[in-house]
Amino acid sequence: MKTYIPKAKEIEKKWYLVDAEGEILGRLASKIAQVLIGKTKPIYTPFLDVGDFVIVINAKKVRVTGGKEKKKIYYHYSGYPGGMKGKVFEDLIKEKPEKIIREAVRGMIPKNKLGRKMLKKLKVYPGTEHPHEAQKPEKIRL
Repeated sequence: MKTYIPKAKEIEKKWYLVDAEGEILGRLASKIAQVLIGKTKPIYTPFLDVGDFVIVINAKKVRVTGGKEKKKIYYHYSGYPGGMKGKVFEDLIKEKPEKIIREAVRGMIPKNKLGRKMLKKLKVYPGTEHPHEAQKPEKIRL
């Protein structure tokens, strides 16, 4: 018996549409990460990008539990002394709701070149409109 390794042209990429309205952030992000990595496919290979594309709509309607709306802080460091900035979840969801989901998923995928390639297949939009109708995304409930 030999181990089957899929060739690059054999890997089929699908498009999935996920509605984040009312979903809990961490649970949603972990399911999205599994699809991006390709762990939901039988041809999963750790060193190849076999995952699918994911479109997330209604990012501004995602929720968190345990009072994290006021406690969870997203940090950004400019690289200069005194350059550490932080924003609370409830402020960031009003300004950049897509960043919240992107950061949650980014923490769950590999931290290397392959992980950065996988993250490019994630498309997040704050409302219900998205420009990917031509790809005919399949709606899934995670």
